[in-house]
Amino acid sequence: MKLREWDARTASSAEIASLLGTLNAALAADLPQDPPWRDSHLREYFSEVMPGERRISWVAEADSTSEGAPGQILGHVQVLLLGDIGVLEVLVHPTARRTGLGRELVRTAARRVYQEGFRSIGVEVVGDTAGVGFYEALGFTREYVETRSVLDLATVDWSALTGMAAGVDAGYRVRFCPGGPPDGLIEAYTRAKAEARDSDDGELRPSSYDPQRLRDSLDTLHRRGLRPYIVLATHDGTGEVAGLTEVVVPTQHPTRADQYDTIVAQAHQGYGIDRAIKARMLLELRSAEPALTEVQTWNAQANEAMLKVNAELGYRPDREWSEYSVDVAELVHRLDAPR
Repeated sequence: MKLREWDARTASSAEIASLLGTLNAALAADLPQDPPWRDSHLREYFSEVMPGERRISWVAEADSTSEGAPGQILGHVQVLLLGDIGVLEVLVHPTARRTGLGRELVRTAARRVYQEGFRSIGVEVVGDTAGVGFYEALGFTREYVETRSVLDLATVDWSALTGMAAGVDAGYRVRFCPGGPPDGLIEAYTRAKAEARDSDDGELRPSSYDPQRLRDSLDTLHRRGLRPYIVLATHDGTGEVAGLTEVVVPTQHPTRADQYDTIVAQAHQGYGIDRAIKARMLLELRSAEPALTEVQTWNAQANEAMLKVNAELGYRPDREWSEYSVDVAELVHRLDAPR
């Protein structure tokens, strides 16, 4: 097996296709109900980052001593360096698992993170997959747990959903904003997100709490081939953003959308905003994304109010989605020690 640093921006089309094949093989093994990925904007997905962030990647290619055709990408690891943490993603083809390849990919990335001066590494681990035991054996500790839920749009009662969307109290205006919030509401939008910041401390998926970062985030989403949609509720009396919900439709798997933040400002809770904005989003997506068949969302298990809203909308719990972390120096020492 040959392991080398890799840059999606300069990779050949054959390499991108090989990586896609390994990605879909891993998905079929670990998440068989998830839709396969497509090659649309895949190069951009693996290369575009926010200002101030860096992504470093490596691939493991088959050679004459390993399974697969020579040059086939059987493993991929990338680390996103942001803030004070490196966020790790590891991909190993099912035919190359239990060979030590995953461990070697993690060691390669961990060494670089250590050299770059970062103190910790975080990774998202999907429940009921081999990744749980793999990362725990390497010393990663679970820090945060969410439940992923999936909504099958074929099961939605659209008439009932229309009623939910209209169920917000008087004094609020709900609007649909494809592409992002209007410029005049950018600052109010980020203030609403900043208020919810404390509850998101465990998230490896950073949010945008200031206007410029929000603009940068939306621009990065578009460049990565992710189409953002926003529904927000404004308060008539103050003009403030009282609630918001965000959905992104990836061109890489356009039949299943990803639900991002849903936030209701504390002063505006109890007026039916959360249910109304999420219902309105689904109604709008029905027209805006006719190929869409599912929406997936992640919620902290302690967030009973949002889990209740999701259940009313028809979401069904799927599996746990955990965030693990480890001290980089300890991880490097453990991986470099003789086995």
